[in-house]
Amino acid sequence: MDKEVQRDFTKMKEILRTYIDKGQTADFLETSDEPKIAIKPIRANITPLNNMQPCGGHYMAVDCSTRTLKRANNWGIYLLRVSYAAVEKRDVDWGFKERIRTIKGESHVRRKVLQEMRLQLESEMALRLIRNTDKDDYILLDGASYFGGERKFDVMLYDTCKKREIRLLAISKQSPRLHDEKGRDLIAATYMLAPLGRWVYHPVKKADIHEHLYGDVSIIKLCKDSPRAFRCDIMDYLTSQDMPSLLSPLAAISEDPRCLGYPVVLWLAHEFSGASETKLLEYHAQVEEELANAGLLDVLRQEEFASSFADELHGAKYAFNLEWIYRV
Repeated sequence: MDKEVQRDFTKMKEILRTYIDKGQTADFLETSDEPKIAIKPIRANITPLNNMQPCGGHYMAVDCSTRTLKRANNWGIYLLRVSYAAVEKRDVDWGFKERIRTIKGESHVRRKVLQEMRLQLESEMALRLIRNTDKDDYILLDGASYFGGERKFDVMLYDTCKKREIRLLAISKQSPRLHDEKGRDLIAATYMLAPLGRWVYHPVKKADIHEHLYGDVSIIKLCKDSPRAFRCDIMDYLTSQDMPSLLSPLAAISEDPRCLGYPVVLWLAHEFSGASETKLLEYHAQVEEELANAGLLDVLRQEEFASSFADELHGAKYAFNLEWIYRV
């Protein structure tokens, strides 16, 4: 067994023994959500991107998934799997790291703590990736460019990329916090305003480190045959560059039919972060063995029974059989 995972199991037993002995305590403070951004899109801020011209370096991306191994009303045990993908021409390299995390608290608290854990693991993985990179390489993060503090990327990642002039971008799969002046979806409103083809809308909002926002918020459409556009945060140290020259190379990796319009390296990182059901069952068995050996399993299993009947009605034998993003 991996030494870090073994330490995770030890921590799991400590946390749950304290819970059984003392009940819930206020271990985590609530943190506010990402602020909403509301603007009226302006056609003049839309710039066409150049024809596809791949850069001479690597495209790299990181992503982290969460799968629930066991949960009750007041605690949960999770598998976090952070992965990377690196693409150079047609060559793909990838890898992953798995950790077990145990969290006390109600589901909405656990969800926010898990988000912070995922961002920290992604930051650590990205820092390892950039050891052998140069300024022709792209590092793509999944999400928005918030750095420093709770539920944000590690500011050390930003500082390292800035020092080495690495092209660090943050691209979000979905952006529910972006609105137009009437409260409608900003990406959809911009799409209807924009010309056909590939383009960038920059800026939606300028970087502001006082708000932990380290990149200019923009919107990009990377494939002329795809209806999809995405939020793309461009680190502030890159915004003096010509936007089409900076972003057009991403179009070359956004033509894969599996994820048309989305950089394939981010799609690959997402795919590699998924654990198989066999692996989930293996970890589930290890968790139960560790808890049984510690004399904790019976009481914790009874708490599972008290919270899992609705899942069982939907055919879920294990917590990870019904996995929704807000069901943790």
